[in-house]
Amino acid sequence: MPALQRDEAQTRAQIIDVQSYDIDLDLTQGEDVFGSRTVIHFRVRDTEGSSDTFVEIKPAALHTVTLDGSPLDPALLADNRLPLTGLAPGGHELRFDATMRYSRTGEGLHRFTDPADGETYAYTQLFMEDVQRVFAAFDQPDLKAVFRLTATAPDGWTVLANGTTTQGDDGRWTAAPTPLISTYLVAVAAGPWHSVRTEHAGLPFGLHCRRSLAPALDADTDEILDITRRCFDRYHQLFDEPYPFDSYDQAFVPEFNAGAMENPGLVTFRDEFLYRSAVTDTERQIRGMVIAHEMAHMWFGDLVTLQWWDDIWLNESFAEYMGYQVLSEATHFTGTWTEFAVFRKGWGYDADQRPSTHPVAPRAEDVPDTASALLNFDGISYSKGASALRQLVAWMGEKDFLAGINDHFARHRFGNATLADFIDSLARAGDRDVHTWAARWLRTSGTDTLTASVDDRPDGWELTVEHHGSRPHRIAVGLYDQDLADPAGLTPRDRLELDIPEKEGHTRRTFPGAAPALVLLNDSDLSYTKVRFDAASWQTAARALSGIPDPLSRAVVWNTARDMVRDGELPPTAYLEAARAHLPHEPDVAIVRSVLTFARTPLTDCYLPAAERPAALATLTAISRDLLRRTEGPEHGAEAGLRLTAVRALIAGARTPDTLQEWLDDGSVPGGPALDPELRWHILGRLAVLGALTPDRIDAELARDPSAAGHEGAARCHAALPDPAGKQAAWEALFTTEATATGDKALLSNHLFTATATGFWAPEQHDLLRPYVSRYFAEVPALAAERGPALAEAAGRHAFPSTFVEPETLRLGRSCLATGDPTPALRRKLVDQLDDLERALRVRSAHPAQPAD
Repeated sequence: MPALQRDEAQTRAQIIDVQSYDIDLDLTQGEDVFGSRTVIHFRVRDTEGSSDTFVEIKPAALHTVTLDGSPLDPALLADNRLPLTGLAPGGHELRFDATMRYSRTGEGLHRFTDPADGETYAYTQLFMEDVQRVFAAFDQPDLKAVFRLTATAPDGWTVLANGTTTQGDDGRWTAAPTPLISTYLVAVAAGPWHSVRTEHAGLPFGLHCRRSLAPALDADTDEILDITRRCFDRYHQLFDEPYPFDSYDQAFVPEFNAGAMENPGLVTFRDEFLYRSAVTDTERQIRGMVIAHEMAHMWFGDLVTLQWWDDIWLNESFAEYMGYQVLSEATHFTGTWTEFAVFRKGWGYDADQRPSTHPVAPRAEDVPDTASALLNFDGISYSKGASALRQLVAWMGEKDFLAGINDHFARHRFGNATLADFIDSLARAGDRDVHTWAARWLRTSGTDTLTASVDDRPDGWELTVEHHGSRPHRIAVGLYDQDLADPAGLTPRDRLELDIPEKEGHTRRTFPGAAPALVLLNDSDLSYTKVRFDAASWQTAARALSGIPDPLSRAVVWNTARDMVRDGELPPTAYLEAARAHLPHEPDVAIVRSVLTFARTPLTDCYLPAAERPAALATLTAISRDLLRRTEGPEHGAEAGLRLTAVRALIAGARTPDTLQEWLDDGSVPGGPALDPELRWHILGRLAVLGALTPDRIDAELARDPSAAGHEGAARCHAALPDPAGKQAAWEALFTTEATATGDKALLSNHLFTATATGFWAPEQHDLLRPYVSRYFAEVPALAAERGPALAEAAGRHAFPSTFVEPETLRLGRSCLATGDPTPALRRKLVDQLDDLERALRVRSAHPAQPAD
């Protein structure tokens, strides 16, 4: 399937204008295929050039095509494109009758049968160029149209769509026509849904999930609807343009590849957001952020849509920023920016330091087709872009920022827009030079670095901030003194704002009195930049980090320590020492979870030499036990999230099976929590790695928990067993393609693939796994080519042998890039993984293993 070229899209948009689609789906044709009939009404503009163009469809069988009542030969379809030649100016009608194939990879129309009860569901994910997997279309974002959809579904099913749906006497479902939207935003979700319906602000609201997850949805209905209503109302306070669609449904769907998708009127979420097991408040906050993020898209992305995929940041960066900001303003989740700092922002920093980095807003010529555009859905378009917008608000002020946003909506409602349009709207709203700001912040790649130095002077002290980079920054600088009553505490002295010019150089400020114990650049995390401490401040931070009062300030320090480890400036063991000293006193769950996650992987598994790994795992176990002791007893019920985080970390880092087996036998951690399905599968997964589990025990647990999550847990455990036959079976399951599938070797779905891949590699099993390293690079290109971008991304992310931190792995990977002809999606993941591997080798070289005493 060739990628759509930007030049092709521009030419087609000059030739035609699409009015409407009538789509009729038949979901009663069996497990593998469905019927798709499409009528497209479009107009050809009266232009001097050629009016030849094409329409896309990827059928299992194309039965008939007619243009203005005259048949076209289906055999003309080539590479999923049907040519349309000699089109006369004026209106035209295209009709398609096709049989389409269901997806098992989360692309197109994904079909899923729930192992818990045998019920089947189907939902669309039509992003980028997957529309043609479901119906015929002129598939590009700037050819908006009205969509009218009907569907025939099995008895007992409900069909959801972008507009409200009704079922006729003939059993067919009809959706209300949409306003003008892009093809990739069309949505259908069909199945025997468990639904909760209500109204808000005069609109129907709904929540939907598969029936086996009904208890999880019912338990959280009040929370989800409360967040939805509060965010909806807050957006109406911020935006002049009212919500532009006729309803607001949120469907939690199985085996979803992303976090969620902003289909207008029918947002789809991965159904892992419905919790079968205990979760922390931070995880609930993340779910709330995703709800707010997707709702922001109703305006920015759906009402006003990018013209071409080079401006994907206009969708994602805005929704990311607004999701965090609105959730913090409208709900009780007020710590959103701390979670952003310690989780999401690192995603952006890491991506921005790889060879595949790109500007937040790449130039159009750098996104020549949809294949290249798909690669930009990364930490730069989301996290860095949101950070840039947060810096923009700090620089120009929230009032002017929102005025610019509302101007943008008014000018481009139900249309398409570009970066230039957006910047023009912001510029009209205030007196700041937004165009220059955008050129520095949005058109450049890489990270800036701000380094502090402090010098005593006879009349006070001087702060010097050295700037390496090309962007202006407005930052806060926190000044902290030692708490005289508490040697481990710090008290804020002052917080000052500092403007750093775009040019490299030094910014100096002098102050009376003695220098503070800690100078913290980018306090409150308002800018996107790496920071480095002066020597005295780092000593203070290492000693008293947990004594900094504000969690967001502590997050900035932890991010700096993480970055110093990655750059080889701080020994990994020093990071572990800091974690050992401060995490037992840290009250913020997001910080504890983030630090433990980084310390476990990649620090312990990749950055440390193998000889030092056991000691690192022992340190992580000691931290977890300290947190368990601190949170034991009914008086610590409010710290259940910290306790759960510690339990998970202790399981992940266990070096022997004894404690885990005792917990499993007792059905509970001493002092709680009880082992719910998630914790049981976590324990079994670790026991499998340690060789303390049998296949029969895994199968027995699956019989106890036959849910979809249970099947994924079992796949992960089977793949983790240190058994040659088991590893071979897991490998064959991963690398089975349509060409090699047989009756007993079925294709893994996207989620079962990920589960198997994440269980396969383990540092404890390197001797057993070593032959598979070369096999991976030899076999993964064919897998990616045959199974498509979603599986290619999963294979590059989860099946990569990342713990083999060796020059030979690097050599094999580079050879694969040079001669293996990987698909664009796989190539991007391999480039990133190999850069991470090379970074790990540099860290090990900078801090080699210490000789044994």
